[in-house]
Amino acid sequence: MMVIRDVKVEGPYNFDRVLERLALDPLNAVDQENRTVKVPYYLLDGNGEVIKVQATGTTDQPEFSMTFENEDNIEQKLNRISDIFQWHTGLRDMHEHFLQTDLKPIFEEHIGTPIILEFDPFATIIKSIIHQQLNLKFAFTLTHRFVSKYGWQKDGVWFYPSPGTVAGLTVEELRELQFSQRKAEYAIGIGQKVASGELDLDKLAEQPDEEVIKELTKIRGIGPWTAQSFLLFGLGRPNLFPKADIGIQNAIKKLFQMDQKPTMDELDQFSTSWHPYLSYASLYLWRSIE
Repeated sequence: MMVIRDVKVEGPYNFDRVLERLALDPLNAVDQENRTVKVPYYLLDGNGEVIKVQATGTTDQPEFSMTFENEDNIEQKLNRISDIFQWHTGLRDMHEHFLQTDLKPIFEEHIGTPIILEFDPFATIIKSIIHQQLNLKFAFTLTHRFVSKYGWQKDGVWFYPSPGTVAGLTVEELRELQFSQRKAEYAIGIGQKVASGELDLDKLAEQPDEEVIKELTKIRGIGPWTAQSFLLFGLGRPNLFPKADIGIQNAIKKLFQMDQKPTMDELDQFSTSWHPYLSYASLYLWRSIE
C-alpha cells in the first residue's frame, strides 16, 4: 500500500534547478513539467524500491510530497531522501556568506541551488570511473549502456548493477560497450573490493575527508579527482574545492575576466574567503558555465 509523506524545508531551495541537473543524465526519471523525480532506493537484499519526489512549494517556501511503495522502514527512507537532496542542510547561511565575497554575482543568479547526492554510494564511484577523461555527452552514453545492460529497471527507474554483478564481469564484456581496457579493469576491480568487503563504503562515510581520500586513492583507478567527486556527490561534504578541475578553472577565468586559466596558487588565493563552503563555490562555478 502506497504511503504519502509531506515535508517542508528551509528556503531558499530551488528544486527546479535540481531537476535541470538531474535531467542531464538519461538514466534519471525526471518530469520537469510536473516537478517530479523518481528515486531508486537500494535495499540490502539486492532489491530496490522507487520513491517519487514532487515539489509542491516555491524556492522561498520549499515543500515536497513523497510517495513510498510501503511503510517498511519509512523513517530510514525519509532520511535517505533528505540526505540525497540535502534538505537538512539549510542554504541560507551559506548564501549570506557568499553575498559578502567575490562570488556574489553567481550566487545571486543561482540562488537556492543545493548540492545533491548521487542515489547510491557504489553507483557514485562507478559513474565517476566511467566519466573519467570523457566529454559529458559520451560519458552519459557509456554509463547508460553499462547500466541498461547490467543493471535493472523498476517502474521506469534504472538501478545500477550491484558490486557482486560488476565484480563478475570480464574486461572483454565491457570493451564491447566501448570501455577502454583500463576503465574496464578499474570498474571490475572496484566491484570486487566492495563485494568482498575490502572496501566498506558505509564505514568510509564516517571518516574525515582526508582519510576518505587517502583510502580511496590506494585503489587502482581512483585518483584525487574521483575521490573528491565521491566526497562531494556521494557523501555531500561541504568544504571541497577540486582546483585541478578544468571546469572550475574555466569558470574562474570567465568570472574574473582573466587572460588565461588561473594557476594553482591563484586558485588558493581566490578560495581563501570561500571557506567553509568550498563545495558550494565549486558547484556554483560549474553552474555558471553550464
